[in-house]
Amino acid sequence: MFSETYYAIRSRHDGQYLVARIPNPDNTQSNYLLVFRENFDALTYLNKYAKDLAQQFSLESLSTTQLKGVLQRWGFKGIGLVEEPLEPKIQFLVYE
Repeated sequence: MFSETYYAIRSRHDGQYLVARIPNPDNTQSNYLLVFRENFDALTYLNKYAKDLAQQFSLESLSTTQLKGVLQRWGFKGIGLVEEPLEPKIQFLVYE
């Protein structure tokens, strides 16, 4: 994981990242940054679930060192690593 590159989907309109919002028992929610190992996986995900809106998003490549900063800056609980974009299989990893 030291030298890996991940791909995140980001809104061109307001700069927000695509996240998974997981409800907590105390009626709050935890936000996980959705990331992909390959850029074509991220594009496949967009085309499958937001085909009409795909042009409103862009891909951002993040190295593992950049990823830590993004998680801290945006207050994400961790990442949701999308392993299968067509029928989403997501592995959630908590950042501590």
